[in-house]
Amino acid sequence: VMESEAFEADKLESSFDRTVEPPKGPTPEISIPKIWSHTYDNGLKIYGIEHRELPLVDYSLTLRGGMLLDDPAKVGVANLITDVMMEGTKNKTPIELEEAIDELGSRINMFTTDESIVIQANTLSSKLAETNALFQEILLEPRWDEKEFERVKEEAIENINRRKVSPSFVASQVFRKLTYGADNILSHSTLGTPESVAAISIDDLKNYYDKNFSPSVSYIAIVGNISKKDAVATFAPLAKIWAAKKVDLPDLKMPEPASKPQLYFVDVPGAKQSEIRVGYLALPYTHPDYYAATVMNYKLGGSFNGNLNLILREEKGYTYGARSGFSGSAYPGPFVASSAVRSNVTFESMEIFRDEIAKFREDISDEDLAFTKNALVQSNARRFETLGALRGMLNNIAEYELPFDYIKQEEKTILDMTKVRHHELAQKYLDPNKMVYLVVGDAATQLERLQELGLGEAIMLDADGNPVR
Repeated sequence: VMESEAFEADKLESSFDRTVEPPKGPTPEISIPKIWSHTYDNGLKIYGIEHRELPLVDYSLTLRGGMLLDDPAKVGVANLITDVMMEGTKNKTPIELEEAIDELGSRINMFTTDESIVIQANTLSSKLAETNALFQEILLEPRWDEKEFERVKEEAIENINRRKVSPSFVASQVFRKLTYGADNILSHSTLGTPESVAAISIDDLKNYYDKNFSPSVSYIAIVGNISKKDAVATFAPLAKIWAAKKVDLPDLKMPEPASKPQLYFVDVPGAKQSEIRVGYLALPYTHPDYYAATVMNYKLGGSFNGNLNLILREEKGYTYGARSGFSGSAYPGPFVASSAVRSNVTFESMEIFRDEIAKFREDISDEDLAFTKNALVQSNARRFETLGALRGMLNNIAEYELPFDYIKQEEKTILDMTKVRHHELAQKYLDPNKMVYLVVGDAATQLERLQELGLGEAIMLDADGNPVR
């Protein structure tokens, strides 16, 4: 092969100077589509957004309760219900149901969260009637097949056992137990434990369904190529035949806040990484300060450019990522700062977490506050570009009884944030001297040095969060 002769291209004249950063454009304004709602006679509520860009409809039905309504001795019932209910109906075998959904080009699925059971669907608007007939059949006519139940139950136990060898899963679950307390249902995983799931019978699922599936604790969120009139008419038959019953959601007792920091350690012999969780039980989503606290946290650990990630990943190279944030719901949720770091820098990483949280309680710079406000406002403008994101907004409105313009109110919270307000929030909600410090890693090489952090004598826990005797 002959080498080509050197070739130098002529430079093109340009009036654009690429050495000068162009001026920033105007701050993007968030556009909230028109939201509507309707309440049927049986108490079922529906919220919707007409969105005509694509011939699609995306919708969900949420039943409040979820794991909250599990028997503490049999956690996992609600989770098994959503798996079993997708395994056929009274009139369709599992294969027949799957084929019926596939023939429409639609998707229907169910899942369980801490506080809800959700059935959701996505379909062409031209196939909505047929899809919704299957949706309603799944909801109202479960098959309760004993053979399928036993298979799903066995798979659930295998799934739990697989996750229990994951340090990340162990860290998250143990942290829940430490923050909520062992007696609080929210200290559990929706999956349950191998022991709790093994104790569940199909009658437990039927009893949960009969007691807790009711339009009185349910709402529909629908977005897409459909008007309010047509959407309300679509679900009118369901509202007519689905009888309401009283469902009581639990009033959970939350633990008293800690008065001092405490170090906990779960030993994973030979682990090459340490999972770190630092935090405490903080605010419910409905607290007036919740979103403001989220804004305050943004520069600490709410994004890639947060201080924790910039130091632990970009500067030190200890980890692939570090984040922090608040995660409340109708009940108080944790503030947690987390990362998976190389085992041999566990001490240094824990020190950085503690010190950066403490440092962040002081005044934020003008530059960092401007960055926070600009980043959040600009990302807000892109938050609701998909049907799923719009449906998520409707779910928030329904779940927490928010005003239809709550996104605008959140934007105002961002724009109104001052250095004084930021300082007040950080002082109030970020106290490293009242937090849980959890490490899941190799005790033989890391535990002794961690004792030097001044976080109390380390309490050893097993993978289930129980003290090691």
